[in-house]
Amino acid sequence: MRKTKKVLSAVLASVMTVSLAACGGSATEPTTTAAPSETAAGETKAESEASSAAEETTAAEAESGDFHMAVCLASEPQSIDPALNSAVDGAITINHVFEGLIKWVDDGEGNAQLAPGQAESWEKVVNDDGTVTYTFQMRDGIKWSDGKDVTAGDFEYSWRRLANPETAADYCYMIDMVKGYAEVADGSAAPETLGVKAVDDKTFEVILTYDCPYFEEIAAFPATFPVRQDIVEGNGEWTYDPATYIGNGPYKMKEWSHNAYILTEKNDQYYDYENLGPATIRFTLLDDANAILAAYNSGELQFIEELPVDEVANYLVSGELKIVDYIGTYYVCFNTEDEVFSDPRVRKAFSLAIDRNYIVENVTQTGQVPASGFVPAGVYDAAGPGGDDFRTLGGDYYSVAAADYEANCEEARKLLEEAGYPNGEGFPTVEYLYNTNDNHKAIGEALQNMWQTVLGVNVTLNNQDWNVFLQTRKDGDYQIARNGWIADYNDPCSFLDMWYTDGGNNDAQYSNPEFDALIDAAKATSVPEERMEAFHKAEDVLMGQDNVHAPIYFYTQKYMMDDSIQGMYYTPLGYFFFGYTHK
Repeated sequence: MRKTKKVLSAVLASVMTVSLAACGGSATEPTTTAAPSETAAGETKAESEASSAAEETTAAEAESGDFHMAVCLASEPQSIDPALNSAVDGAITINHVFEGLIKWVDDGEGNAQLAPGQAESWEKVVNDDGTVTYTFQMRDGIKWSDGKDVTAGDFEYSWRRLANPETAADYCYMIDMVKGYAEVADGSAAPETLGVKAVDDKTFEVILTYDCPYFEEIAAFPATFPVRQDIVEGNGEWTYDPATYIGNGPYKMKEWSHNAYILTEKNDQYYDYENLGPATIRFTLLDDANAILAAYNSGELQFIEELPVDEVANYLVSGELKIVDYIGTYYVCFNTEDEVFSDPRVRKAFSLAIDRNYIVENVTQTGQVPASGFVPAGVYDAAGPGGDDFRTLGGDYYSVAAADYEANCEEARKLLEEAGYPNGEGFPTVEYLYNTNDNHKAIGEALQNMWQTVLGVNVTLNNQDWNVFLQTRKDGDYQIARNGWIADYNDPCSFLDMWYTDGGNNDAQYSNPEFDALIDAAKATSVPEERMEAFHKAEDVLMGQDNVHAPIYFYTQKYMMDDSIQGMYYTPLGYFFFGYTHK
């Protein structure tokens, strides 16, 4: 799943532990949505409205005794449609407004583990032909936020909608293990042929083509959450209006002031309503790290993920800045269809010229590990939890040892010369794209300097707002772009199958039949050793042969939260849950 400023190794108890980017959509904001404008006091409209909202909720809290929480995860989201979202910040919001068949709950120690959600139970049967049938029994009394019953038919509709190519969901492939998916996705079969069925209002059946080891995590993934057919169809802007943003989760939208905040309140139709915490959760929409930190220090925000780069060290020393596990990779993405970066030698040269140790030690400074491959540490291999992980067994595609950096640079210069650009001569000026954020800017500036110093090439920097940036990168309208991916579930497939030809999250515009065949082979078997052998070979093609990306570091997650707040829990997928917090 895509990370905003955003990144997913401790293993979650029993069922699993780890895992962006979710599905990116093409929906655009209503024309009435305004960009941030300057107020007379010099603050942006978003900052002004967020401040006013904070003052109002503080006054309401004092009067009623209710607890109101304000958090900041990112700026304006690209989409909060469960099927179309492709970012961690959007997924966190969706996790509070919607609920899947299975959900994440607190294990009692602040970590998330899987538990029954809208389904109170499920049964798995391996059939004689190798297919697998999951039968989910729905809870009694589950409701949409407008009071209508949630039925198995809602899930049947939503899963078919996700697979339907007309939906254009980047995350459609998350259910590619469902029988009939391939034919629906390529348009050769109707969505009604997908192997999902509402047997009755209380029973939802899913048939898989093979015994997928991470399927229960898929059933807890936002893209598979239900939406209402009568709400969604014919209303492309249903997510923008509280009257139509109807969910089945613990909270419901009360107000969306674009580029300022999304305000949610407890959903009185939710089956566990009596145990919910904050009366409201306000998702403040900001990307200015200084403004975010100021709002936190003033008490307007109780939870933040971002702060200015030059403040990180101080807040780490004070203990206010927390660092937790996050299974994901921060990387440079090359557009493989670009005239310059279509040459894998150029891509590899740019990758080898990066001093990863400098970036994690002097820029990010929060415990990130220099990346020597694409699949990060913490992802299970065939042995599962407790055994050597995928990265350990897969080895390194280049040395990240500080002592070997100069040798990497020598190889980089040689590769660029072989590609026709000795000492960078004749190499055109290229552009590096990133989303507005202090950390991404600092990394971009470091990369710009390294590429100029080592390779003799000129790279300009360009930043865009988060939602615009996501669409630009998805469209392939860039040369080099900042990227990050957080595991959607704990399996190397989450990091590798996205690069399949024409994949919804294949921002690199990459295509290699050899790679595709290896992904197909991995998905055609349930034997752990065979699956992992195919995935390792696929990464060899992606990284060792084609050098599609330049991984920089394996993520950690940082955050600060008001010490008076208890009950927040987290999964290394990057999801924070605030619905049961209390003071």
